[in-house]
Amino acid sequence: MLLAIETSCDETGVALFSEEGTLIKHLLYSQVALHSPFGGIVPEIASRKQLEVLTPLIKKLLEETKFSIKEIKSICVTFGPGLIGSLLVGVSLAKALSFALKIPLIAVDHLQAHLFSIFLEKKVEFPYIGLLVSGGHTALFLVNSWEEYKLLGHTRDDAAGEAFDKVAKLLNLSYPGGPVISKLAEKGNRKAISFPRPLLEDKSFDFSFSGLKTAVLNYLKLNPQFNTEDVCASFEDAICDVLIKKTLRASEILNISRIVVTGGVASNKRLRELFYEKAQEKGFEVYFPSPEFCTDNAAMVGLVGYYKWKNKLWDSLEKEPYARAVFEKFKF
Repeated sequence: MLLAIETSCDETGVALFSEEGTLIKHLLYSQVALHSPFGGIVPEIASRKQLEVLTPLIKKLLEETKFSIKEIKSICVTFGPGLIGSLLVGVSLAKALSFALKIPLIAVDHLQAHLFSIFLEKKVEFPYIGLLVSGGHTALFLVNSWEEYKLLGHTRDDAAGEAFDKVAKLLNLSYPGGPVISKLAEKGNRKAISFPRPLLEDKSFDFSFSGLKTAVLNYLKLNPQFNTEDVCASFEDAICDVLIKKTLRASEILNISRIVVTGGVASNKRLRELFYEKAQEKGFEVYFPSPEFCTDNAAMVGLVGYYKWKNKLWDSLEKEPYARAVFEKFKF
């Protein structure tokens, strides 16, 4: 049995895997309602709530699956990147259990977990282009194997999910911004406003969304009688356009026909529709995890943890969590 813990940001996740690497069950405690009044995540509140709910959540998982804590043979936990206070909650408990139960501790990188989350449901051949797009990260990777993945490009400022939240705030919409903007966009005219496509003509695979956010702000100031649904639709398409075209360009240059899109924003209905359409035109295969595995969750952490456990890639109790990740960048 493998126990997985995820506390990299505001979500609290736990999961159990069998010795064969099968997901038995995962649970997620969401703090959306807690942070909604602030229009974003408050790190102090997030970590304090996780401290409160993590142990009861593990107990609930064991009770519902009818397993004993003594049957756990290994424990894996997200070590970073993320909010350091939140990470410490999960890592501290995982270390304590590892020490008390005398079982291996496995450190999992949060971004690696997202990149391989597709394997919870489908087997995808290596290599593939991995687009990770969420509230805290927007990055493009070349994934050659479980242990080899190189950064092609990342955001220079706001992540795509962060841009959704900030634009929602400009429009006086609720938090999180992605789902509410997507819902309103379905009723809007996607060609009503010509918002910029940042860095789309740039030869790099980096992203930038702060300028797009500013363009929305300027439009709202110049057009006080704006149509909210049209703004949402035009903004959403601008984001999707950049994400899709950059990813497809990387696939063409590297001659890799498989694309995996992960992270919270991968749940966006418009992004999925356009990605399938554009990828099909190019003859590429594109894969998305189910929405429950797009957002932060312990199942994806356990998946990577199981691979590392099976290959005895265990970690020391002295290993420390980290707020930022450093990846080797691919050289063309």
